[in-house]
Amino acid sequence: MPTNCEIETQPYCIKSWVFNLCCYFQVRARGQEVLNRVLKQLGVSELQVLGLAVLKDNEYLFVDLEQKLSKYFGKTWKRGSLMVPFILFLRVHYYVESGLLIMSSKVQQLYYAELRQKVLLSKSRHQEAVFFQLAASALQAEVGDLEEREEEEDEEENRKHRLYFLPEDYFPSWLIKRRGRDFLLQHCPGLHAELRGVTRGQAILQFIKEAGYLQDGAVTFYRMRQEKKELRSLILLGVASKGVHIYQEVEGKLCLLYDLTWTHVDRLTFQGSRFEISAVGSLCLPQLVFYTASACHSKHILTHLRDSHRLHINTRAAVCCIKQLEDMQASHLYKEAYICDTTRLAQRLQTNSLSSSMSDCSVAIQTTTAWSKEEECEEEQVREFELCVDEPEEIFVDEVLWTAELSVDEPLIFPSFYWTAVAMEMKQVLRRRTDEGVSVD
Repeated sequence: MPTNCEIETQPYCIKSWVFNLCCYFQVRARGQEVLNRVLKQLGVSELQVLGLAVLKDNEYLFVDLEQKLSKYFGKTWKRGSLMVPFILFLRVHYYVESGLLIMSSKVQQLYYAELRQKVLLSKSRHQEAVFFQLAASALQAEVGDLEEREEEEDEEENRKHRLYFLPEDYFPSWLIKRRGRDFLLQHCPGLHAELRGVTRGQAILQFIKEAGYLQDGAVTFYRMRQEKKELRSLILLGVASKGVHIYQEVEGKLCLLYDLTWTHVDRLTFQGSRFEISAVGSLCLPQLVFYTASACHSKHILTHLRDSHRLHINTRAAVCCIKQLEDMQASHLYKEAYICDTTRLAQRLQTNSLSSSMSDCSVAIQTTTAWSKEEECEEEQVREFELCVDEPEEIFVDEVLWTAELSVDEPLIFPSFYWTAVAMEMKQVLRRRTDEGVSVD
């Protein structure tokens, strides 16, 4: 008996990139069947960094494509109820260091759309300058070139010239409250104008790169508890492209406790809801023990960490080539722009507290125009899973030691030859440009 299953992206208000797809599947349908339908709808061959997720206990758990959907939706759906719709979310599964690693332009746009939403919800209050850079890049991608103004325009014309965007669409609410709408409308156009001539694709790539600078930007968070009987989950484990970030939420703010790259992580294990992280001996850190919502959540987090680490290894050579290209471009094109809240600066000077408040009264924006072309899990018996991250300093790592029911022989989501081809192509470009003595631009 078919059951209604709705697949949708996050409800972003980003032009035509939002879509809702209503599908019908058998109760015994597996995630791969849904994925195939989504791929056909999008007109792409693979999702690369995107995945299908279900919202469970206020967290997004990515669907194992080989498992039945009924495993995630529970007993109600197993009975074939047509009264309850079930929603799968198309979300970013793996964050990458460069948008150029995303080959499909449609997938890249969806990746960009989710980052746009995350920026608006960001709580990185100490990174105010980054939000101005992000707003300028987003405006260039969505509005295009800002028209040049005549030098002798009156005040009313200048005001109309600035009112071409809503601050609420480009800045988080706390920043609007802190600076005021007028301040953002006055200064953001200047930064936008600096990007004149940058194509939409280049602006999207720049936004993706800059979003990675935010503390809570290109990171997937999972809530944990420090003690098993704690009522609130105040620990956030962040899975990023380069490693694991562990934060503690204090009065609504994220306080970084540990920033572990993949080379810093020696072992990840869980037993039931108990999740353990062991750092390499050289860091002299105690074993980190946290508690998840369930054994299902623990297994999902460990799987996500494993696959993210594998992706990091497989794309390392390509990322290195991309950075070389960006460094070469940055050496030829460089611009700076500055924003200063003169009213607040004057007030601070009057109270003789300039030295302690410069970071609060000014925003320094540095824009570098260096552009490049671009997871109901059934509660299992308590059982221990273990991920050993053994990543030496050599450039290439053949395999990750994986001791668990999840075999090391299972196929990688991102085959290494896929990224090797990308790296080789980029190396050829660099070599050819060097031989010809032509700069990359």
